[in-house]
Amino acid sequence: MEKTQAPPGEILDSTYPDEKAPANLPLGASSAASDDEYDNPTGIQEKALLRKLDLKLLPAVTLLYLLSFLDRSNVANARLDGLTTDLHMTGNQYLTGLTLYFIGYVLFEIPCNIVLKRTSPKLWLPTLTLAWGVIATLMGVSQNRAGFYAVRFFLGMTESGLFPGVVFYLSMWYKRNEQHYRIALFFSAASLAGAFGGILAYGIGFMKGVGGLNGWRWIFILEGILTVLVSLASYYFISNYPSTANFLSDDERAYIYARLKSNNDATRDEAFAWRNVSKAFKDPKCWLYGLGFHTMSLPLYTLSLFLPTIIKELGYTAAEAQLLTVPPYACATILTVTTAVLSERYRLRAPFIMAASSLAIVGYIILLSAPSPGVSYFGTILAASGIYPATAIVLSWPANNVSGQTKRATSNAMQISIGNLGAVLGTQLYRSNDGPRFFLGHGFALGYLVANVCVVAILWMVLKRENTKRDKGERDEVLNRIGEDEWLGDEDPRWRFQT
Repeated sequence: MEKTQAPPGEILDSTYPDEKAPANLPLGASSAASDDEYDNPTGIQEKALLRKLDLKLLPAVTLLYLLSFLDRSNVANARLDGLTTDLHMTGNQYLTGLTLYFIGYVLFEIPCNIVLKRTSPKLWLPTLTLAWGVIATLMGVSQNRAGFYAVRFFLGMTESGLFPGVVFYLSMWYKRNEQHYRIALFFSAASLAGAFGGILAYGIGFMKGVGGLNGWRWIFILEGILTVLVSLASYYFISNYPSTANFLSDDERAYIYARLKSNNDATRDEAFAWRNVSKAFKDPKCWLYGLGFHTMSLPLYTLSLFLPTIIKELGYTAAEAQLLTVPPYACATILTVTTAVLSERYRLRAPFIMAASSLAIVGYIILLSAPSPGVSYFGTILAASGIYPATAIVLSWPANNVSGQTKRATSNAMQISIGNLGAVLGTQLYRSNDGPRFFLGHGFALGYLVANVCVVAILWMVLKRENTKRDKGERDEVLNRIGEDEWLGDEDPRWRFQT
C-alpha cells in the first residue's frame, strides 16, 4: 500500500513537540495553514510571532545587503569624481577591474555557503561583512591600477557569501509561501543602495581636498568605515537558527517548529554530506534557476555599475548625474515590493518575472531608439523598474522550491555563481567611446532580457508538468521503497513546486 504521510522531520530541541506532520499533505501545494493546524497549547498568535520575526531578522540582514551593494557599486559614482584619472587608468582597464570583482564572486560563492552550513549565521555573516568593509575602505587609499585590481577581486570574494547565505538563512525561519516576500524585501536593499549611493556620492564629492584627498577616495573610505562599524555590531544583532535563537521563548520555539514541520525541511537535523551537494549539480532545475538569474544579472549589474555614466553621457554634469540616479532606483524599490506582494497573493512566480522583464525590455528599446536625453532618461527608469522586481523573484525561486538543506544551500550558491557569469560579460560592454547611445551594452541587455522571458517560460512549463504528474500519482511508486519517516527532498512525490 502506498504511503501518503508527509515526513515529520527530526527534533532539533527538547522543547519541540514530538508530533507527526498532517497526513496526505503535499508539501508546497498549500502552505496557508491556520493556527489550528499546529500544536499550539499556549495560544501563540501566528501573525504577532511573524511580526516579531520580521522585526528581528529582516532589518539586520537587509542592512548588511544594502552595505554590500553600496560597497560594490559605489565605484560607478567614484568614476565620475576622478577615480580613473587619479589612478592613470584607461576606460578598458577600469572595465577589467569591474570584471575581476565578479570573478572573485563566482569562484567563492559555493565555498562560502558550504562554510555557512558548517558554522553558523551569527558568526559567518558578520565576519564576511567585516572582511569586505576593510577591503572597501582600502579602495580609498589605492594608488595605482594594481591596487584597484586587487581590491576589486577580494571585494568580490568576501561579498560572495552574503546573498545566497541570507536566502538559505531565511528559508530556515519561514514557511515556503512566506519566504518570497521577505527575500524580495531583502533584495530591495539593492535598489535602495543605488538611490542612497547617488545622494551620498553627491554630498561626499564636496569633500574634495579634505586631508589632501580627492572626493572619490572619501566615498570609499567613509562608506567602508560605516560597513566595518555595522559589521562589529552585527555580531550582536544577527541571530542563529530557531533552535538556538535567544530572543524566542520555549513556547515560540516549539510553535515555529510545528508550523515549519508540515511545510518544509527546516526542522530536519540534516548533517552535512557531499552527496547532498552533488544532488544540486545533478538536478536540471537547479541549472535552470541559475540560467534564470544569468539572464538577469547582466542587465542588473550593467545598470548598477554604469547608470551614472549612462546619464552623464546624455549631456548632464557629473553632479547632476549623481542625483539623477536616484529616481530610477526609487521607482525600482517601490515596484520590487509591490510585485512581491502581488506575486505572493496570487501564488505565482513566472508570470510576474516575465511581466517585469518585459517592462525592462521596453526601457532598453527606448534607450536604443530615442535620441532625446529626456526620453532616454525615462528609458532608464523603465529599465530599473523592470530589472529589480524580476531579479527579486528569480532569486527567491530556488529557496522556495529546492528541498534538502544542503542541496538548497548549494543550489542558491549555484544560482548566483552561474548568474554572475553574465555580470562578468556585462562589465566589458560599456566602453568609454560607445556613449551616449551605448548600442553594444544596451543591445546585450535587451537580448538577455528577452532570453530571460524564454528561460522562465521553459522553467514554468517544467515545474507545472512535474506537479501535474505528482498530482496524478505518476511518481508514487518510489514511496513503496522508503519508510514513513524518510524524506527525499524535492524528489519526494509529496513535494509540490511553486510556479
